[in-house]
Amino acid sequence: MDMKATLHDYLKGQRETVLWKLDGISERDQRMPMTTSGTNLLGIVKHLAGVEAEYFGGCLGRPWPEPMPFWDDDAEPNADMWATAEESPEAIADLYRRVVAHADVGIAELPLEAPATVPWWNPQETTLHRLLVHMLAETARHAGHMDILREEIDGRRGMLAAHPNLPEGDAAWWSAYVDRLRAVAEQSG
Repeated sequence: MDMKATLHDYLKGQRETVLWKLDGISERDQRMPMTTSGTNLLGIVKHLAGVEAEYFGGCLGRPWPEPMPFWDDDAEPNADMWATAEESPEAIADLYRRVVAHADVGIAELPLEAPATVPWWNPQETTLHRLLVHMLAETARHAGHMDILREEIDGRRGMLAAHPNLPEGDAAWWSAYVDRLRAVAEQSG
């Protein structure tokens, strides 16, 4: 497998994880801020849609064709990190899927060496290769945030339903495991 296909496959896997983290929970839980900075599952998906649209859209000379109100100069700070009451979970997930499809066309058509310009980077000139690495890291970072948030909401954990990437312990095993870790932490003072 060549480098572009490898990077793209890993990015696709992280994207799948991002959407899986929304499955099977209420709209309230998808929207609920879970940290002191307001981090929430649906907001992360909205943020990732915007970031992919920027990097694999405008930065490659393939602008995202739909309006993104949170990009407007008068948008409030952090507008991309939460869904408004008018933005349904289905609409946010669908936006993410459309952005991903748009990005995938550009990734497929362009060579890794294709030039890109990222106005907020220094230096601004880069390549598709670096954008792929950047988006893979960005998506994996946020998928990790979503892992923790989702586990706090209902205990669902792991990378994907078919590939949890965690030991196969039942509730008693996990409880004993966490108790053991807690005891070691307490003993360390």
